[in-house]
Amino acid sequence: MASKAKDGAIETVKTIVYALVIAGIFRTLFFQPFWIPSGSMKDTLLIGDFLFVNKMAYGYSAYSCPFSACPISGRIFASEPERGDVVVFRHPTRGVDFIKRVIGLPGDTVQMKNGVLNINGAPVQLTDGGIFKEPKDLQGPQRLMPRCENDPVGQGGICEKERMIETLPNGKSHSILNISDTWVADNTPVFTVPADNYFFMGDNRDNSEDSRFAAPSGLGFVPSQFLIGRADRVMFSSAGRSLFFFWTWRPDRFFKAIE
Repeated sequence: MASKAKDGAIETVKTIVYALVIAGIFRTLFFQPFWIPSGSMKDTLLIGDFLFVNKMAYGYSAYSCPFSACPISGRIFASEPERGDVVVFRHPTRGVDFIKRVIGLPGDTVQMKNGVLNINGAPVQLTDGGIFKEPKDLQGPQRLMPRCENDPVGQGGICEKERMIETLPNGKSHSILNISDTWVADNTPVFTVPADNYFFMGDNRDNSEDSRFAAPSGLGFVPSQFLIGRADRVMFSSAGRSLFFFWTWRPDRFFKAIE
């Protein structure tokens, strides 16, 4: 009996080890977990959203490929990102991962005029998306306080932002948030996206460090070799300081498609 119990325990341990190895290989080759730490992509992504990044969406790059034979620059087996894709990439100078939306493709011109995005000289289509509301309170592990269009708002009050539906030239639509049309990045020069580079912006337009700000202090253009993958779906979401605070879970965001 003791021998059978020992054999059973060994088999259980082996099963767990095999499962962990398979999960590790699956993660390395195909998907990478990503936890949303800031509000720059509200209301598409909220602080505390947990998602998996599809590393195969654009082929392997120097920052997503697990093999030593990966390219130092460019991508292999690549398909091109499209305007409107939500992408995780490595910051070109800081060595940390960012998540933003693809706005400009190689050769595009991008400019902000009075808070309105212009691509290749034409303003994008905007329609009313209602008012985005959230509690004016500390959010996530970093305890970030949201900015509000209706400030001053006391802690615990209702923070509001204008929400618009933005439609890009390829027909993809998504919501954006706006606080003011006179923020520092609401009027910009014309940016011409270089070959093999992309222009990224956050959906929370007045609270996003993105390609409107030049590197190294900002983001600037992002070369293709820094792309990691596309974010397609929120798997889990927690509004609290920890995912273990089950009373702060957001069940309505579980398995939510990212648009």
